[in-house]
Amino acid sequence: MMPHKNFALFDFDGVICDSYDVAYSVSQKICHRITHEYYKRAFEGNVNDWDWNDIPGSHAECRHDTEWFGEYVPAFEEQAKPFEGISDVIKKLSDEYVLIVVSSTITSPIQGFLEKHHLGRYFSEVMGNDVHTHKTEKIRMVFETYATSSSECLFVTDSLGDMRESKEMGVGAVGVTWGWHSRETLEKGHPFRIVETPSEIPIAVADYFARKSGI
Repeated sequence: MMPHKNFALFDFDGVICDSYDVAYSVSQKICHRITHEYYKRAFEGNVNDWDWNDIPGSHAECRHDTEWFGEYVPAFEEQAKPFEGISDVIKKLSDEYVLIVVSSTITSPIQGFLEKHHLGRYFSEVMGNDVHTHKTEKIRMVFETYATSSSECLFVTDSLGDMRESKEMGVGAVGVTWGWHSRETLEKGHPFRIVETPSEIPIAVADYFARKSGI
């Protein structure tokens, strides 16, 4: 009988994919008044719930009729790349865990990116914004589809918003500092651990599940 595997849920942008500059530039095209501060603040909760009208100043100049992903995907496909070292980490983790992408980017470009960089085979599923706009619901889908539970899952993410959603579902988190949010912001989500480099992820994941199982 095959041993039961735990699940490592991965955010995509800011963890696997270096895409911040692309995403921010598209947001500036839509509303040039947006600053890095306000853009990052959108990810302190679920980004789909964020209101562009929270940006100070007049909004008459903003292109509210612009479809964000319509602008984003072509630029993403041309410019985005994996963070250095993350490919080796994904390959290593796939030997011991079921890996699933849970992202606010739509599914198709994520799948294309993973295939382009020879990483698609390591993920059991990609759950993008078109699957559901809230990560709480996508985590619930993981529980149901894979007959697993919160104690067998861990979320690896670069945003406070993800930590808040995973906590709502009883799932712990490991924060990474090379994405959207700083260590200071990530600490507000009370993650199991915050790591500074991709090579630290496997140790953090192993330690988390060892602690959960009482080893």
